[in-house]
Amino acid sequence: MMMMNNGSPEILLIDDDTDILRVLKANLELNRFSVTTADSWAEGQKAIAGRMPNLIILDLMLPDGNGIEICRTVKGKHPDLPIIMLTAKDTISDKVIGLESGADDYMVKPFETLELIARINACLRRLNAAGRQEMLNIGNMNIDLRRRLVRIKGREIILTPKEYDLLCFLVENRGSVISREDIKKHLWKDSKIYSWSRVIDVHIQHLRHKIESNPSEPEYITTISGIGYRFRE
Repeated sequence: MMMMNNGSPEILLIDDDTDILRVLKANLELNRFSVTTADSWAEGQKAIAGRMPNLIILDLMLPDGNGIEICRTVKGKHPDLPIIMLTAKDTISDKVIGLESGADDYMVKPFETLELIARINACLRRLNAAGRQEMLNIGNMNIDLRRRLVRIKGREIILTPKEYDLLCFLVENRGSVISREDIKKHLWKDSKIYSWSRVIDVHIQHLRHKIESNPSEPEYITTISGIGYRFRE
């Protein structure tokens, strides 16, 4: 993970509200972050081109771009770059769309700066943990954690961001039985946005169809009736 010479994580804050830029920049710098601000996507792109940040805080609505499409674009080029999305919208559908676009977290304005800092630190911890091991091998499956690539018998498997996160969570806990509720809390920090009881089962089904040679007789992901799932050791 790239750091400044003084060791401070570099945060790129993109928001068209100058008051938010000013207040957040001051508060984050008080907490030993190095902050670059941009009031448009065009300015944000210039900042990224000049120096890659450790994390982006991105407003959902910008004068020259939609945060969701911007998030998809950035994640497509830099899948390991954490993005926390900010928005004034508080509907369930907005949160779901934001997270499914690849955002690592989602906060609704107004919010407490201390909570934002806690979420920034959590994202950076996850990034550091992933960086300590770059490749996982389970049977015929290879997971390149740095590049977020999955291959089975040498063939690349195309996964959505949530399918990849689900796979990695199961792999990290392989051999253990993981409940549906624990999976939901891991995939969606605000797990209440999904009240539908079968959302995890549907994600597992989609993942199985991509990684299992025979989804009806899975090699990797086993269903534990009434509890959740277990990934092979």
